[in-house]
Amino acid sequence: MGETRGRVQVQLTDAFWKKKVEVVQREVIPYQWKALNDEIPDTEPSHAIENFKIAAGESSGDFYGMVFQDSDVAKWLEAVAYSLEHTADAELESLADSVIDLIGRAQMEDGYINTYYTVKAPEKRWTNLRDDHELYCMGHLMEAAVAYYQATGKRKFVDIMSKAADHIDSMFGPEEEKLKGYPGHQEIELALFRLYEVTENERYLSLAEFFINERGREPHYFIKEAEERKDERKFFWNGKFGYNQSHLPVREQTKAVGHSVRAVYMYSAMADIVAKTGDEELRRATERLWKNVIQQQMYITAGIGSMEHGEAFSTDYDLPNDISYTETCATIGLAFWARRMLKVAKRGEYGDVLERALYNGSISGMDLDGKKFFYVNPLEVVPELNRVRGEHHHVKPVRQPWFKCACCPPNLARLITSINHYIYSEEENELFVHLYMGNDSVMTVGGEEVRVTQETNYPWEGAVKLTITPSSGKNHAFTLAMRMPGWCASGQLSINGERFDIGDNIKDGYVYINREWAPGDIVDLYLPMEVQLIHANPKVRENFGKVAIQRGPVVYCIEEADNGPNLHTVSVPMNPASYVASFEEGLLDGVVSISCVAEKIELEALSEGPLYKAAEFSAASTRTVTLKAIPYYAWANRGEGEMRVWLNKLK
Repeated sequence: MGETRGRVQVQLTDAFWKKKVEVVQREVIPYQWKALNDEIPDTEPSHAIENFKIAAGESSGDFYGMVFQDSDVAKWLEAVAYSLEHTADAELESLADSVIDLIGRAQMEDGYINTYYTVKAPEKRWTNLRDDHELYCMGHLMEAAVAYYQATGKRKFVDIMSKAADHIDSMFGPEEEKLKGYPGHQEIELALFRLYEVTENERYLSLAEFFINERGREPHYFIKEAEERKDERKFFWNGKFGYNQSHLPVREQTKAVGHSVRAVYMYSAMADIVAKTGDEELRRATERLWKNVIQQQMYITAGIGSMEHGEAFSTDYDLPNDISYTETCATIGLAFWARRMLKVAKRGEYGDVLERALYNGSISGMDLDGKKFFYVNPLEVVPELNRVRGEHHHVKPVRQPWFKCACCPPNLARLITSINHYIYSEEENELFVHLYMGNDSVMTVGGEEVRVTQETNYPWEGAVKLTITPSSGKNHAFTLAMRMPGWCASGQLSINGERFDIGDNIKDGYVYINREWAPGDIVDLYLPMEVQLIHANPKVRENFGKVAIQRGPVVYCIEEADNGPNLHTVSVPMNPASYVASFEEGLLDGVVSISCVAEKIELEALSEGPLYKAAEFSAASTRTVTLKAIPYYAWANRGEGEMRVWLNKLK
């Protein structure tokens, strides 16, 4: 087995992210364990652990839950694995070991693992790849197994899932006797790649490539299998929207369509394969799809999938704020994809999107205390409309304790606890810094261990200090490449107090510093964090004539809790110098809030007036107010109320 455990040792010290990791450890992981065991009152039962016990023959009863219920257990285990990297916890590790043992006992002799089919219909395995998530669930279990091995060094889970992968390989492939299918919900592709990385079993890489290459080919597999089981819905999922991205072979796809989470999971796997194999045709397809998502279909919060129907992409520039779907899992998947695109090429735009997703549309999916969650992350909320209008039914003004389809909470838990894996990457004799957050790390660069200590109060302040110490105690030559965020118009960099010229050493958004590093060398990077007023492309109809507030990587919103109701009547000044940023220790666990003098229409004075009239509202109906904006990710932590990101411009 290939040994990757310990290759990158990143100990998080960051005030912002360490607090969120601790919330997941203290609240979310224990809470989700209770949810998996149906121990939380007044919430939808999960039955996920009980399903495994029934499949193992250790309990009686029937399968209960969504067809992909196994994946909730997998993502919980993956979050546990990453948590153990931060903090040793013998009791939690023992609990995880017991769950892994249970999964092993529920595994069929041939390697197959899926509690739904094992309990309900063992004779129908692999007959409905389109809908029933067998490959998806086993993929999540594979990802958890890899994470657990890398965190603990224990191979049992990887061995279980390698046996499962061997079974899948015996069933699917280009050989005449094998099935030519692929998953309805992508996940197995990127999971097989991760399993390949730790086992070095080339069959797993080939199988991942097979699933990518086979998708969308004629004769269409989902239609064929639907006909075999006499399913009259055979054309539904493969309609003109390409719900599961099987409308065309992946190399021919030019626009992101269909279910957004499925899409970005597939794109992540495509990027993995490109980075490993150098497949140029697949690279071009991946980069085309990236450009379409980022330039035409992404919200300012890095939310994607604007359409509630199908949890899907709709059309270019269709980004409604109040009925947006923007599933938490979709932004998490976008972060996965961006991280993998950085393996394909070191371009600042990939790091910028990764950062935008991490600080905005992903962590907005969880309360600050880790006890409630959003599935949908809108950019505008009026609670009364959410209660009354049918097209708003999916938008909730407050987070929920749990969901029948509970994919988002455990997905967010595994993202947050794995955040230390997103900061750096190494390429031969180069060390890349993609994200700025406090950590104390040891990495292998150019064949030698190097300790890197990063100190910063990001994202509230733009000063970053890196201390470089080759572990040998001797000088070591390598290249340090630091991302210059796209939101930063001008930065400054110095080494041991001496100014370093950024302009002559920047390429694709990264500043390259090639030198012989002595123990204790200090790199200081300063990124001015000024308030920015962001305009959307004029093709985005909903935001024409409006602006959004951003500072550093953080997108801001205004809430009724600070500014009263009727937020649609607020107009803000267009001079960034009019805005004041202040850190408030006691606000929302400590955030930088932004205030300005704005104008707000007094609707109360108009309540008896006509519904329509020719003239503008009179000056008497407006008043000057001090407006306060907070980070978008922290909204809905102070009760129910209005919220909006895009604001009217003051004329």
